[in-house]
Amino acid sequence: MPNPYLSVLRTPHALPMVLAAFIGRLPLSMVGLGSVLLIASETGSYGLGGAVAATGAVTTAVAGPLIGRWADTHGQRRTLLPVLAVFVAAGCLFLPAVKEDWPRWILFASAGLAGACIPPVSSMIRVRWTHLLRGTHRLPTALAMESVVDEFVFIVGPVLVTFLSTTGHATSGVVTAFTLAVVGSLLFAAQSRTEPPPHGHAARSGPSAIRSPGLRVLFVVGAAVGAVLGTLEIALVAFADEVDAKGLSGVLIAALAVGSMASGIGWGTVHWRQPLRHRLAVVLVLLTVLSTPLLFVHEIWVMIPFVVVAGVAVSPSLISSFTLAEVLVPRSAVTEAFTWIGTALGLGVAIGASVAGRVVDAVGANSAFLVATLAAAAAAVVVAAGQRVLHVPAEHAAVPAMAR
Repeated sequence: MPNPYLSVLRTPHALPMVLAAFIGRLPLSMVGLGSVLLIASETGSYGLGGAVAATGAVTTAVAGPLIGRWADTHGQRRTLLPVLAVFVAAGCLFLPAVKEDWPRWILFASAGLAGACIPPVSSMIRVRWTHLLRGTHRLPTALAMESVVDEFVFIVGPVLVTFLSTTGHATSGVVTAFTLAVVGSLLFAAQSRTEPPPHGHAARSGPSAIRSPGLRVLFVVGAAVGAVLGTLEIALVAFADEVDAKGLSGVLIAALAVGSMASGIGWGTVHWRQPLRHRLAVVLVLLTVLSTPLLFVHEIWVMIPFVVVAGVAVSPSLISSFTLAEVLVPRSAVTEAFTWIGTALGLGVAIGASVAGRVVDAVGANSAFLVATLAAAAAAVVVAAGQRVLHVPAEHAAVPAMAR
């Protein structure tokens, strides 16, 4: 039986698109951390660095759906290039604002503008796959592959930016992130043969994707999964510190990503017969169950395998959400729909990290894992209650891997 991922990558003109998108999305996992490290190096304040990074994260979340709607209306290339230009201009303002100790409002404004205009390559490539493979059994595999690539990006990016920022000049991490954004986005924009056509008036005059009841349910799922990830990132670092193994905190976070990547790879190879909405409900219940043991583990070497297991339900939750979004909204609003899920993820990460940090300070790291469990459980309840609005329309019922 042929490897389904190789089959996807053999799609005409797909490989250059995938490579360009990989380069272009690396900055998503580098800009925030690089900014924190640069500001801390220049000012000695991690608090200021965190506040600036949070500003960028919020503007990314808020602007994402708007940029997605523009891309649906005017086309990806015509949207991506001006957004990239503003992103670079904001970066050119941000660096001297840090280095020359300019007024704080300039620092926050430039970070916010850069966050709002960080190139949305991750959402755009998913839309390209739906354009290239819509109605085939290869589309779910392609979307699964993109979730795995996202996981890999969030493993490699932080390691790369930390290495550059701490072993060379403090600006190296941020400058590299911006350079990768420019190179990757330009290469991605050049892949005209895979670009979906703009929907023009249909996208501009049609209702926002978020008005779809099904997408609102998926927004809750995205926020919940983001809260799980934000919680675990904070709680795992705090746990390692509490058991005098802070040096292994990175191993714990990597273990979560490994579990998620492995399940994502496997998920994309299966031709599912269960309806998408049922699979999403099951994996959210699984995420709830698998995160529960983390509350009771007190040894670092026991925690590592439990974290890998907990990660197993993360990618399938996101893959199912993106696949459902693709069939629940009009074709003219798919980019916007994907960016709404990305927005939900970003907001969820911020909320989860904030709440988990407070719980850690109050009662310890193990108790903070309960935030992740409750978030997953809440999403499972919402999806169970929203099965009717998540029902795939009848015209998609013939697609084997997506609607059976």
